[in-house]
Amino acid sequence: MRYLWTEDTGAGFHFWKLVNQLFFDNELVVESKGSNQGLLDAVLDIDIKDDDSYYVAFDYVVDNQDIRNKYRILKSIADKAEGKIIILDMICFEYLILAFDKLVEWTGTGKTDKIKIREEVLTAVENHRINISKIDDEKTLQYIAGFKRYSTERVMKSLVGEFTQNEKWSVKGTLMGECWYKDCCVSEHPDSLRCGKPEIESGDEKMRMLIRSEKVQRLMRDITLKE
Repeated sequence: MRYLWTEDTGAGFHFWKLVNQLFFDNELVVESKGSNQGLLDAVLDIDIKDDDSYYVAFDYVVDNQDIRNKYRILKSIADKAEGKIIILDMICFEYLILAFDKLVEWTGTGKTDKIKIREEVLTAVENHRINISKIDDEKTLQYIAGFKRYSTERVMKSLVGEFTQNEKWSVKGTLMGECWYKDCCVSEHPDSLRCGKPEIESGDEKMRMLIRSEKVQRLMRDITLKE
């Protein structure tokens, strides 16, 4: 069996199930372990059988000491597993959405200040963190300084929320917003934030475009399925 384990429980978990459905013909067993600790505990308890492989989507940012400690343990287990446990090159689910090149166009946001901050943040991402020393834009630095407990993941989650406030694009719920994976992009409520205009209407094709994006493909290149 081929397993893909994630710590995400909501939209992130839904995203991986859609990846499995659209790109791997449901060949993977996709499971949520509820948290990064739950994910680590599950890996510690693995009884690996000959035909089993485990792909681990662990959110890893180096500016969080607790996450660094857990990742160190996780990697030490994977290093001894003879290729049976593969840690995906993951920052967090929200980073995959934030870095998607169609995000601004599809969601139809008019927040020019946040569009600029997004560009600055994405340019400064390196080695699983936002390298603030690479940012010169004053508004971006002020935005980041506004977090009482700063971390790369918090900034990315907050920024993604700015672009996906329309309920049809939201990635905060138990599922991804319907406009990501269904043949629609119309809000049912006239007073809600406007929706952008994806060049395609097919839900499956919209998801395929997201999955084919550079950052998602960087993760998926480590997932191999034997015949």
